[in-house]
Amino acid sequence: MTHTRRAFLTKAAAAGTITFLPFTVRADGHAADSFETPAGPITVHPVDHASIVFETPLGTIAVDPVGDMAAYEGLPKPDLILVTHEHGDHYNADILAGLTGDTTKLITNPAVFEKLPEPLKAKAEMMGNGDTASWNGLTIDAIPAHNLTEERMNFHPEGRDNGYVMTFEGFRVYVSGDTEDVPEMRSLEGIDLAFVCMNLPFTMDLEAAASAVTEFAPTYVYPYHYRGRDGGTQDPMAFAELVGAGTEVKFAPWYGDEIMPA
Repeated sequence: MTHTRRAFLTKAAAAGTITFLPFTVRADGHAADSFETPAGPITVHPVDHASIVFETPLGTIAVDPVGDMAAYEGLPKPDLILVTHEHGDHYNADILAGLTGDTTKLITNPAVFEKLPEPLKAKAEMMGNGDTASWNGLTIDAIPAHNLTEERMNFHPEGRDNGYVMTFEGFRVYVSGDTEDVPEMRSLEGIDLAFVCMNLPFTMDLEAAASAVTEFAPTYVYPYHYRGRDGGTQDPMAFAELVGAGTEVKFAPWYGDEIMPA
């Protein structure tokens, strides 16, 4: 079943439960979605592939910022940057340097921390799988992110890379990073907003991603990071058809050329 904002609003209105519903603002160049939460509005700016910027009541947060600095024009400088792992579509030291201000905090997995230039390392904290950190009232949990399929293990070995759960006041956001549907993903609880990767051969196919999402049942999920190589691109609309009825699937132009659903 495909879950659209229109269908969600119709069901909510019929049930008389229009409280903390998301509203959508398609801003020029960044297709922003803003979610009303008990902590205040959280606005999602999809940048490209795996790169996301969140405007939140606690500050601006960037996850895996890479690409061209021009892609970040018009967005506020991040107060916090999270990096999941070392691959070039998730970690770029030059972009980090360009986005990092005097008070910006970086949180990375240990492998990226060791690669950081010294000026960035001075602003950084490393988190391993299972670690918890706090920043400006935000709780951040590092979720294991790795491959399960034997022939893919060399891409993301167990124990190296992170996904992240960010817990605001009464609102939990999960960003998967590069992973297959590991048990720690499937057992997540209370996730309001999720970003779940799917591409081959590097992560998982859409069927595995949809199965995991149906199991941990976030309120909203964005398929992201869904272009691969050698025919490994996954169809976000097909993913949406497989996701259980308890989750609304959101779409964003991660690659700049999608036709956005109504």
